[in-house]
Order: sequence, then C-alpha cells, then structure tokens
Amino acid sequence: MDDQACPVSNHDMILDGSPITPGLDLSTLPVIYVLPTHIDVAELHAMEHQLTESGAALTYDICEARLVLGNISKRRRAKFELRAGRVRCTDVYPADLATLKLKTLRPVSQADEKLHARKRRKVQVTDSQSTTNESTEAEAQDDSPSASETEAEDDGVQASQSSVLTALGSQSATSRPHSASCRKEECPDLVKVINLDWLRDSLRLGEAQDIRSYLIYVGQLLPVDKESPSPKPSEETRLQRIGGSEAQKEPDKGLCQPKEILARANAETRQKLKSKAHVPVAAKRDHIANAAKRDFANRSFTSTTSRNPLTPRPHLLHQTTSEHEESTSQHLPPLPEWITQKQIYACQRPTPLTSPNDAFIAQLKKIKLARLLTNDDIGVRAYSTSIASLAAYPYRLQSSSEILALPGCNQKIAHLFHEWQTSSDHRIQAVKDIENDPALKVLALFYDIWGVGATTAREFYYDRKWHDLDDIVEFGWNTLSRVQQIGIKFYDDFLLKIPRAEVEAIAGTVERHARNLIDDGIVCVIVGGYRRGKAESGDVDIILSHPKQSATAGLVDQVVQSLEKEGWVTHTLTLNLTNTKRGQETLPYVTSTKGAGFDTLDKALVVWQDQAFYGQRIIQDTRGGKFKNPNPHRRVDIIVSPWRTIGCAVAGWTSGTTFQRDLRRYAKKVKGWKFDSSGIRERGSGKWIDVEGWLDPETRCANWKEAERRVFESLGLEYREPQDRCTG
Repeated sequence: MDDQACPVSNHDMILDGSPITPGLDLSTLPVIYVLPTHIDVAELHAMEHQLTESGAALTYDICEARLVLGNISKRRRAKFELRAGRVRCTDVYPADLATLKLKTLRPVSQADEKLHARKRRKVQVTDSQSTTNESTEAEAQDDSPSASETEAEDDGVQASQSSVLTALGSQSATSRPHSASCRKEECPDLVKVINLDWLRDSLRLGEAQDIRSYLIYVGQLLPVDKESPSPKPSEETRLQRIGGSEAQKEPDKGLCQPKEILARANAETRQKLKSKAHVPVAAKRDHIANAAKRDFANRSFTSTTSRNPLTPRPHLLHQTTSEHEESTSQHLPPLPEWITQKQIYACQRPTPLTSPNDAFIAQLKKIKLARLLTNDDIGVRAYSTSIASLAAYPYRLQSSSEILALPGCNQKIAHLFHEWQTSSDHRIQAVKDIENDPALKVLALFYDIWGVGATTAREFYYDRKWHDLDDIVEFGWNTLSRVQQIGIKFYDDFLLKIPRAEVEAIAGTVERHARNLIDDGIVCVIVGGYRRGKAESGDVDIILSHPKQSATAGLVDQVVQSLEKEGWVTHTLTLNLTNTKRGQETLPYVTSTKGAGFDTLDKALVVWQDQAFYGQRIIQDTRGGKFKNPNPHRRVDIIVSPWRTIGCAVAGWTSGTTFQRDLRRYAKKVKGWKFDSSGIRERGSGKWIDVEGWLDPETRCANWKEAERRVFESLGLEYREPQDRCTG
C-alpha cells in the first residue's frame, strides 16, 4: 500500500485512536520503565514506541528506572511491583516531598510512619480531587495480590496523594510541565510511580503534563550491595517485551540495545547455571532435617524419643492418698461400648461434630500441627489417633484415668490433660511455647499457602532463608510452581471460610453446567466438611456421577471448560483424568503409579469466583469501562466417579481424615481388602469386589445414599451418619 494512503501508522495512534500530536518532548524526563501489569503486549509495544518517538529515555530494567508508568492506581500495588522487580526503597511521605530538590532524603522511621499516618487522615481534599480519589479507590481494590499492608496505610492513600500536590508546590502544570520532581539531574535516588493516564493525557494534549496529578508512590532507593547486585529481569521477560516490536530501533545512547539485552540475559542464565552447583536431593533433605533438629532440640512440644535413642524413663502421675480416694469415689459415667469392646478403629465409633472436650482437643491439635511442621510423622499419627478417640468420648473428662481407658491415649496424653486441668488459664505449657516460637510462626505462615506442604515450608525457611511472604515474592517468585504462585496471590482469600449457602450455590452452578453437557441424569453430591455439618468450610468438595458409565468418562474436563467460559473458574490448577485413562476401572491392587494415595478418581482443583456480584459494592474501572469482581476467590475440588463405585467415593470424601485412614486400615487388617475411593479390591487376587451390587441390574443401588450404606455393610461396619464421622 502507498505510504500516502496511510500516513498514520498504528504505532502513531494513542489508545483512543487519535494520532500523536507532533512536537511532544519528553527528553528531559528521567529514565522511564513501563509496567506490563494489566497491559497486553501490543499495547505495551505501542506505548514504548510513543515514548521513544517523544525522546524519552526508555529502559527494560525496572532497577534502572526513576520514573515508572503503570496501569495501576493503588499505592500498595506500586510498592508490590517495585518489590517484585527487586527495587529496594523506603517510603517517602508527603511531608518529606518539600525537600525534593535535595540529593538525599532522610529514611522514614517508625515514629515518622505513625506521625504521617495520623497527619494523612486530617488532609482536606477538594471536590475535584475527591471525585478522582473515589474512582481510584474503587478501581484499585483488586490491584493488590495480598492484604499485607496495614489498614492505616490504605486509609491514608487518597489523602496522601492530595498532600503530594501541596508538598510539591503550587506551580502550574502548564507553566512548567517538567517540575523539579521529574528532571533527570535532580533527586537521582528517588523512584516515582505514576498512573499511565499521564502518558495518555500528554499525548492527547501535545505537551508533557505535570506528574504531580498522577503520582501514586515515591520511594527513596536504598544502597545496593556491591557484592550482590540486583538481579536483572529474566530472559523470558525481556524477549516478551521486545519480541515482535520494531519500535525501538534507535533507543537513547547509554541504554541497552536489544542485542545487548539478549547478551546480558544469556550471560545471566549461564552464570545462574554455573553458580547453582548440583546438590543431591538426599543431601539437601538431610541439611534441612538437621537444621530443623537443631532449631527444635529440647523443646517442650517435640518428641523426647527423637532426641534420645534410649527409651526414656516413664513418667507417672503423682497423686496423694486423699486425691486418689477422691478420684476413685467420684461418680464416673459408664464407658461406651466401643471402649469396653476395645474397638480401636475410628470407623467403628460415632464421632460427632462437637465434643464436651473441645477445649482440651484444641490444645492437642496445636501440638499435632507443631509435630507436622517439625517433621515428626510418628508424632502426627499418634496425636491424630488420640484426638479422634477423645472427640468420640461422649462425656466431659474428669480425671486422667478416663483418658488411659481410651484407645490410642497413653500416659503422655494423660499428663497433658492433668496439666491442662490444673493450670489456671487451662493452657498447656507446650502450646504456649509453640505460639511464641518464631520459627514455628514462619513455618505455619508458609504451610497456609495453597500448594505448600510441611516439607516445602521447611525448605523455604531452612534452605532458602525466607521469613515472610514478601521474601518469597522478592527472591523466589520465578522458582515457585504455578499452584504456589496462585496460593500466594490469593493467600488472604483462601484463609476465609465459606458459608453453607455459598457452598450450595457453587454446587448448584457446577450441577447446572454438567447437566447442560450431558443430561438431567447427572448426580451432584456435596461432600467434605459441608456434609459433616460444618457451618463454614475451608474449600468445596463436589462429586459428580451418572448412571451411564460412558457419561462420566472425561466429564471433569468438559465441566471445567464450560465453567471457565462463563468466568466462574478463574484458574485451573490441576486436572487429572487418571480414572478415565484406565477405563474407569478400580485402582489395581499393584499399581505402577507412585504415591497413588487414597483418591485416584478424575479430579480438578480450581479457583472459583462468584460472578453474581451485581447489587453489591461494584468496583468499576473508569478508564476501560469494565467492572471488577469484588467477591473472594474460593478453592473448589470437582471429582467425577463412575456410578458403579459412587458409594466408595462418597464414603471416602465425606469422612474426616482419621476416619478415612482407619477405614483403609480396617479393610486391610480385618477384611484383607484394599479400599480406595475408586472401589475395593481383594489383596490376594486383586479381584474387584462389587460391594454396591452393580453387576446385577436387579440389585443395583437406586441412589448414591443406598450405595454408601452398602459399602459399610460389606465391610461389616455399622453405618455412620456424616455428622458422626468428624474425627478431624
């Protein structure tokens, strides 16, 4: 096409479609970096081209920038982006901006932070500024991946922005577009983050606008350690920013050329590979275990057997004669039948949702968690058994002798109860030590990340030397798995409990999509804590099935895709078609799959966000005209089971953890069977056992509830209602 026929190229267009006004001069500005957040690649390239054509000094390394443009509006989001880019700086508050012409500014102390937090709340905002701030505040609620910043900071953000305008002076934006706050030669140790609207407005009006009206955050750069310079952006990031763009043909001298960028990235990669010497997995595991062992040696909440190879001397309860006579003369309730008959499996007894001994059990659960975080698997199993037994005891404990009569409870538990019972605040010293231990606090913080188990939490702390979520984001974000990154991004959302009404709404939506894909024969069962009667759940577990076996093959994949199209599922973390790939047969007795675990059904772990938010407080993006969903993100497990083994799936996924474990142990020890959520097999021959009567059409179960009851009957167990399987 003739150049005369198309005088304006796509790169010469502003975002709204109008051409760039010629004569815009941005050469006096400091080095600029454009954040790729909330911007697609084509738009990013167009913006970088516009800046280059206007004479701006552009960089692709945020560490080199002193002016950062971003499609963000929240101060804490700006701090997060700088931290993620390894830019180390301290906050500069509005009161300090009056000294902006100085070469250095004083760091912000804790006393200053409290003082400025109080001052920010007193700032009066004009009507026009209030209107802008209201839209900015509403828009930015979704900008931050976590709520790690203090409420005082959030409350003062809008007032802080208006204070910035006052502190920078009363100079007109049109008289000197490049104020003292944005010239190259002044304040080289400051980095400023401004809203991308500054660039849009400057291009539209043909002259650089005063950045004070768009300023989001100002930070004072901290000295960089010469021995460990700030890491540069990854090669993938660099290639994404420059790939396919011909705009940066002649960047400013002194800045990196594309070839130089690639060379630096390749050199960085080689250096990383060279410096990262191969460490055997066993050696790394031993290093972490030894570090944890040293850290928790001789603590009150750790196992004595792990510190001393010799059998420890047994401790006896000390009682005076009068105390013994008093305890024996007390009227104790009759022992339940499961105690007198020595039924040791949790699946043999009812365990209600609440217990008269919940306060003592809560203390034991904290010790159990500490054992898990300190790599004491034996202690975890022992405490799990004791807690399940105590939770099933229907009476309020009165003496240690009652505990010794319970299956799985020994002298250790009796001593802990005696300590708890006689203490003034009804707390165990070991629990106090756990709550005050700094290492356990960090390990518990990491353990709450979705996708991080106890082993990974110890690796983060002892091997990588991370101490909070900010450390993970700043120093190891690119080393995390996708699941772990999502777990950190929605850390606060995932800690929120889900009420029963919301669980039912989620299940209803999943069932509707499944029926639209197959037919009305789809059966949807809510399992997990919801079915056991919990008022709130940590996640949502849903089982889908259909009487026709062909209907359930690959169903989970179809359902997730359908939910993604409507926006209910925002992230699909894992999607397994294990059962479909083996023809929906029960898991073989001898399997080549390492660590198959209890559940081998088709399953998807997804992040869910309710789309029905109209009528609530709506957050609107005033620039793009889009709405942002304010609802929290939820964890949802969608499981698909063939109808012939629906009873095993529902029984397994409904019951508490210890109930599930003992169900497998009972099937193995008493019946010689292998119990799995996909069915039951005989351990000797590996033959599938049709406990639900599927093979004979006349004996097939009419519904999933009948199928679940038949599972218990075939095992020789009394059927337990879901609310009686709350072993924890």
